[in-house]
Amino acid sequence: MSLSVQFLSLLIMIGTGIVTAAFIDMIGIGTTSTGKKSFVRKYSAVFEVFGWLIAGCWTFWVLYVIRDGAWRIYDPFAQLSGILLYISLFHKPIRLVGRIILVLLLKPIWFILHLIISAFLHIFSFIVKGILLLSTIIVRIFSSPFRKSFEKQAK
Repeated sequence: MSLSVQFLSLLIMIGTGIVTAAFIDMIGIGTTSTGKKSFVRKYSAVFEVFGWLIAGCWTFWVLYVIRDGAWRIYDPFAQLSGILLYISLFHKPIRLVGRIILVLLLKPIWFILHLIISAFLHIFSFIVKGILLLSTIIVRIFSSPFRKSFEKQAK
């Protein structure tokens, strides 16, 4: 393995450390932004453990793709330096990009989905209320003449 390939793989491992730290930070922000009694907040440690497992599997997949699964002793140090690099330099810009994506992309999509679902529910409720109104009218119209025919005749 040439020196340039080793240097490139070192940079890639630093990059996986940055992405891993951003992913774990995203999980932490997501769990803390939920309600205090929510399911996500209650099991936040489980979500974080699964996040670390996913990040570790992804890192080994990157190692497999880049170096055919060959592991070097400097890989954990490169990842740790990537995590520290994220904390020191990329933490605020990546969170800013995340907030911009949230405000410009996710919240409008959530609003449109919420609008469509609520419109569908209102239309469905209107149809159900109309059917109930029609059925009560029909029941009242047809029940009064037939009710007298089933009553006992007074002698």
